[in-house]
Amino acid sequence: MPAIVLVGAQWGDEGKGKATDLLGSALDYVVKFNGGNNAGHTVVIGDQTYALHLLPSGILSPNVVPVIANGVVVDLAVLIEELDGLEARGVDTSRLRISANAHVIPPYNRVLDRVTERFLGNRRIGTTGRGIGPTYADKMNRVGIRVQDLYDESILRQKVEAALGTKNQLLLKIYNRRAIAVEEVMDDLLEHAERIAPMVGDTVLELNQALDDGATVLFEGGQATLLDVDHGTYPFVTSSNATSGGACTGAGVAPTRIDRVIGVFKAYTTRVGEGPFPTELEDEYGERLRDVGAEYGTTTGRPRRCGWADVVIGRYAQRVNGITDFVLTKLDVLTGLEKIPVCVGYDVQGRRFDEMPINQSDFHHATPIYEDLEGWSEDITRARTFEDLPAAAQRYVERLEELMGARISVVGVGPGRDEVIVRHDMLEGATA
Repeated sequence: MPAIVLVGAQWGDEGKGKATDLLGSALDYVVKFNGGNNAGHTVVIGDQTYALHLLPSGILSPNVVPVIANGVVVDLAVLIEELDGLEARGVDTSRLRISANAHVIPPYNRVLDRVTERFLGNRRIGTTGRGIGPTYADKMNRVGIRVQDLYDESILRQKVEAALGTKNQLLLKIYNRRAIAVEEVMDDLLEHAERIAPMVGDTVLELNQALDDGATVLFEGGQATLLDVDHGTYPFVTSSNATSGGACTGAGVAPTRIDRVIGVFKAYTTRVGEGPFPTELEDEYGERLRDVGAEYGTTTGRPRRCGWADVVIGRYAQRVNGITDFVLTKLDVLTGLEKIPVCVGYDVQGRRFDEMPINQSDFHHATPIYEDLEGWSEDITRARTFEDLPAAAQRYVERLEELMGARISVVGVGPGRDEVIVRHDMLEGATA
């Protein structure tokens, strides 16, 4: 041990890839335990930028074993494209391990995802259209296709035929689309089976044995707390558990294995897709955050909705996940602002909420209650100790820490790998 869970503490895009990369030299395994290629991690190493969608960001660390665990849904073509892209840049991908129990995304679910969103119109959820939700639905309905099925064509064909019996009825009679042939799906699924075969195995056994042997394992969540299917802003959420508890079911490890939970929190807030967002700014400040922070989706390229930091959701994330340490990212984006508002509560039709409202309607109608903090104008990208920061920047970090209920152990002051301030050892207190 130790076993560490890393989660996003907002609506995603907080910079989890950089946090994983920062821990890289201390890690033996990095495990993706939920989601699919509907989210992305951007990691900057020197003058090289890597955009990862399905692969764990630990694949960029040469001594780390990256794992795609059973809780992930896998688009095989995307996986191969990412592997080929990294190998072309000199990255060794041969260490990748893939759970035989992970579900694969069949082509009919990508089609259904896109046509369903168009059919919903103004009631759309804002999915990426990559088949993630329909594949998780198939998993719950016990009609999903797993990686291990690729190696028994008879079973695979039976599953595809059974699935298409229903899916084609939907496509033809509800959405007025063409039916999809069984052979088309079989060819799509089997195209890359041989390529990934050496990587497929019993990752639950491997991870538990690694922990028994004293390995350090990081469980890396896709998406983020407010997108968790149970604990997020439902129904505008993802289709899996992106909170720390999801690491246990999504990777096959017991809760007693977990030593630390690291939450990544951006110094302001962003969101992609539909759904409530109390601190959203639809003015010049929102445009400034988007432009200075380069807030465009790693996976979709969509412009992100931007707003001020919201410590109500920060406290909520700390509570739901049991966060022991926060990594605060993109503090440098706030440089140059005279005043920086921080949301410390909500007003809902005259009622004050200091914690997340349980009623989704209340959250949807919440007006932020702000506390204004002093800004700073000095360039902070060269700061490497907390004392290097301007006094106002230090106070901003300390106030967020005070309000969110867990220590801020790392502060990001730029996009580069070394543009961080380490205030505390994030593994301090973990069982060694």
